[in-house]
Amino acid sequence: MTPAHNHNDHNAELRTSNRRSLIIALALISGFMTAELIGGIISGSLALLADAGHMLTDAGAIALALLAVWISAKPETVTRTYGYHRAEVLAALLNALSLWAIAGWIIWEAIARLLNPNAIQIQGALMLTVGAIGLGINIAAALVLRNGAKQNLNVEGALKHVLADTMGSIGVILSGLIIITTGWNLIDPILSLCIALLILISSWRLIRKTLTILQGKAPQHLDLHALCQDLEKVPGVTQIHDIHALTITSNYDVLTAHILIDPSHQEDPKALLNNLRHITSQKYAIHHTTLQICHPKNQCPENHPPTHPHPHQNP
Repeated sequence: MTPAHNHNDHNAELRTSNRRSLIIALALISGFMTAELIGGIISGSLALLADAGHMLTDAGAIALALLAVWISAKPETVTRTYGYHRAEVLAALLNALSLWAIAGWIIWEAIARLLNPNAIQIQGALMLTVGAIGLGINIAAALVLRNGAKQNLNVEGALKHVLADTMGSIGVILSGLIIITTGWNLIDPILSLCIALLILISSWRLIRKTLTILQGKAPQHLDLHALCQDLEKVPGVTQIHDIHALTITSNYDVLTAHILIDPSHQEDPKALLNNLRHITSQKYAIHHTTLQICHPKNQCPENHPPTHPHPHQNP
């Protein structure tokens, strides 16, 4: 098992890096949001107003992500043995669900405009200018958050907001170009609908990942059958049972199992456990492993499945 202090140090470094990235992204998004909102009101563009509203939620999402980073850094307690790491997962879920709320509002407004096309009056040039600036801001914020999102669901949730807003900016630019060249104002609500659908699709993966963690399912990247086979290859081990694996938060997987050993095996149990933990930590990147050694099978007092899961066993 990887030493606790190494894991905590690594987590602290990641939190510091993520906090810095989130602060930079928040400054970029907040600085442009007001200008885009004013531009949307003046131009009359739904796509621009939708993009400004989305940037407002981006700022809120990033602020929520920063709060979660701060909460998750709190130490473990007697009643919270894994600390507050799940705060980051909950923040990611809230960010993903807020994207669906935004998409619903855009769809509602776009349909209303399509049903009343005569009410649409849009200044294409202003829309194009503000959209182009917004695209640059969103790309810069996405680049800042990109590395952190690979390792942390919380930062990934903030990045999803920024990427969705990037799609909104592209839609604003396309709408502005088409309105300037053709005068066809209906393109604004039509592209807004497309943006809303893209937001729904892109956020679904994040929702699924967070729900998988909160339901306590085994990590999707972890092949439990292969892991148990590797553990059973260690001399002295005859069977692995009562296996439980789950993800606490990003990059923090937990495994517990009972190890049935051959009664005739003479190796020091501590050395055996170290060999097993080396496999779980180094080959399978499990950060917290708890193993219980059982000798004859009838001396294991707890009820549990007799063997490890099969490769095609239903979840």
